[in-house]
Amino acid sequence: MYRAPLRELRFVLEELLGTATLAAYPAYADYSDELGASILEEAGRFAEDVLAPLNRAGDLEGAHWSAEGVRSCAGFKDAYRRFAAGGWPQLGADPRFGGQRVPQALNSAVQEIVASANLAFKLCPMLTHGAAHALELCGSEAQQRLFLPKMISGEWSGTMVLTEPSAGSDLGQIRTRAVPEGDHYRLFGQKIFITWGEHDLTENILHMVLARIDGAPAGTRGISMFIVPKVLVAPDGSLGQRNEVRCASIEHKLGIHASPTCVMEFGHDRGAVGYLVGAPNHGLEYMFVMMNTARLAVGVEGYAVGERAFQQALEYARTRLQGKPPTARGSGPAPIVEHPDVRRMLLTMKSCTEASRALAFYAGTQLDLGAHHPDAKLRTAALERGELLIPIVKGWCTETGNETATLGIQVHGGMGFVEETGVAQYLRDVRITTIYEGTTGIQSNDLIARKFGRDQGAAMQALVSDMRRELQSLEVLVPAVSQVREATVQAVERLEHATRALLAGMAETPARGFAVSVPYLKLCGLVIGGWLLAKSAAIAARKLDGEERAFYHAKIRTAHFYARQVLPAAAMLTQVVEGGASSVLETGAEYI
Repeated sequence: MYRAPLRELRFVLEELLGTATLAAYPAYADYSDELGASILEEAGRFAEDVLAPLNRAGDLEGAHWSAEGVRSCAGFKDAYRRFAAGGWPQLGADPRFGGQRVPQALNSAVQEIVASANLAFKLCPMLTHGAAHALELCGSEAQQRLFLPKMISGEWSGTMVLTEPSAGSDLGQIRTRAVPEGDHYRLFGQKIFITWGEHDLTENILHMVLARIDGAPAGTRGISMFIVPKVLVAPDGSLGQRNEVRCASIEHKLGIHASPTCVMEFGHDRGAVGYLVGAPNHGLEYMFVMMNTARLAVGVEGYAVGERAFQQALEYARTRLQGKPPTARGSGPAPIVEHPDVRRMLLTMKSCTEASRALAFYAGTQLDLGAHHPDAKLRTAALERGELLIPIVKGWCTETGNETATLGIQVHGGMGFVEETGVAQYLRDVRITTIYEGTTGIQSNDLIARKFGRDQGAAMQALVSDMRRELQSLEVLVPAVSQVREATVQAVERLEHATRALLAGMAETPARGFAVSVPYLKLCGLVIGGWLLAKSAAIAARKLDGEERAFYHAKIRTAHFYARQVLPAAAMLTQVVEGGASSVLETGAEYI
């Protein structure tokens, strides 16, 4: 049974990040801690009562394909109707078109709740939000007026349509054609791996499609982005005839069975009608607007499934009687939570989930500051930090979510390997998050090639300096916080050394950086998460005498465990970054 971790979410938003201070900016003038808490409470209630009960049933049933279209699992259509009626698609969207602006961190918190309850369901509104965001920033005024109100209300959904059978992640090889015809284009081509590309939840689906206009330059420089509706839309917003868009099949996947992953065909006769977004040949640039939004969301999904796995593992460990650990009192078997190694696994799950949550929300807050801070210099610095953190959030939080789901099975022992207990679904579902919106390797390459490349590591060095300064100024009221701070300071120093080594290696031979990019990304997530937990522990130490003493004491113990049992991996990762590249580059493919 899923329970939204409302107190944990509020701690990060209110006490660690202080998101209420964003109310000083006009975009968030109506925001307060009270409003945030109310939204979280309502999201938790909806997720627990409506979405979570459908999670297991959707996994067992799966989406249904036929030549006429795709039918969603039992209960999903009604759940989506209630989701839209509750105004959830409006959260975080442009108020000009019916949305409600809230801090990105709060939006991420709501996304966590929905993803923990039912990841397969959550993917549909997540992609719609990304498509709407792209239109907000890149679409014409006419396109915004025509499409955004229905997307933001939840009446219509949206997709990202990138991948082709022959292209994969190499978008420069896209072959889908766009032929000019009056005020629109005709598209011809096939796309694969289109999440919720066809379904019965909404009356229309707006596909954001990457294609190449006839005569465009080769490679990524010749890619444009188009809006291709499933059903054509008249100028007054009414629906017309069906466009030449069809779902040829849906994939048979490891997990997220209730989410249809579609093979989409555009233009079987005259061509699918599409509308150019922005300028020709700038499609990849516009798509990255969607991808950055989606990558933050997928990072949240990774640890959110881990949170669900942790909750079920903890409940099982408290009720499963097995053996008698050395610390147990009385005779007879004890709950397995009393066994030291089971407790270690649970604390690993808990601490890594809390570190991931803090990292994701911190990244969202930086994006908010980058968009709304009145000081231009601080606005630029915050935006650069937020963009730096996006691949780390996406890569590390999803990798951590996979490890957490694996530990959830291990806590259950043999019963975890049996489908009837339900814990295997979390591992099967979360596995896509390290692949979706770019694999961990693609995220790490983005981190060192694009984010490092534009400023030679200046944004990372600034973050390291801020972490060191804040750790030195932490108020230490209990010995455990002192120990956490000491361990985290050492980890930050290792990150700094690894960063310098990475930059030096890339200056000598760029390939050296790519050979250790994933270990470096994991090091970044591990250390930044540790820094945020250290700050959390210091906050908690000031509140141990109040009514929530147990909650704050747990915060300190979780941070202490992370510092002693998780954070030491920073030493190993630093060693890999500093000296591991040659073991890759000097081994030819013929020796693998």
